[in-house]
Amino acid sequence: MKTNKSLRRGFTLVELLVVIVIIAALAGLTAPMVIRQRKKADQTEAVNNARQTGMGLNEFDTEYGTFPDDTTAAAVKEATDTALVSGTTSNDRFRQLVRAGIAQSETMFYAKTAYTKKPDGILNTDTQALAAGEVGFGILMDGIKGLSSSGNPSRPIIAAPFKLAMDGTFDSDYYDAKAVVLRLDNSVTSLPIVSTSSNVKINGKNMTETGADTVWGTGTVVPTWAYPNPKK
Repeated sequence: MKTNKSLRRGFTLVELLVVIVIIAALAGLTAPMVIRQRKKADQTEAVNNARQTGMGLNEFDTEYGTFPDDTTAAAVKEATDTALVSGTTSNDRFRQLVRAGIAQSETMFYAKTAYTKKPDGILNTDTQALAAGEVGFGILMDGIKGLSSSGNPSRPIIAAPFKLAMDGTFDSDYYDAKAVVLRLDNSVTSLPIVSTSSNVKINGKNMTETGADTVWGTGTVVPTWAYPNPKK
């Protein structure tokens, strides 16, 4: 007695191409969503770290009278008996918080950008603590002097992500085209980066613009960025 057996057959070339087209279409639909979620996660991390940095800066201001600058670097060096070297990058400024014992980790100064790398956690020496690429935020100075916790609470203190040129413009490829900005009142906001200028506005004015109707007013403050030292 003969038994009919069903014959197995493989995919035809046409069927295989149809499957590939469907998979590619699904990948094309989901990829933008995945990228946006990744940028959102990076933004959230930057917001949390900015807030931690703000608390550290306020504690430093209470102890040393201003946010970090050359004068406080000398005071920290004397108070802690460390070989702290003053410098003009935000890495140098934030390193004073580490040496003063206010910051116990490099992580709070990190934000994912084109110029950063994950901190390695090594704090032993000034060449290792907050090394090039381990800081994502720029910090605003009054010229070369440190700002303080007094003043208009809407004034920005730190921000990220900058463009690699470090010219005061922001990189819209990160954080869903927003800049993470810490204000003097320790609030952190994500402000849109203006596409035509790559600047960020507060109350309709560029972040470092002075004069009437700005957060800096018409006083003598000269808002100047101390930029991060980019990774090598």
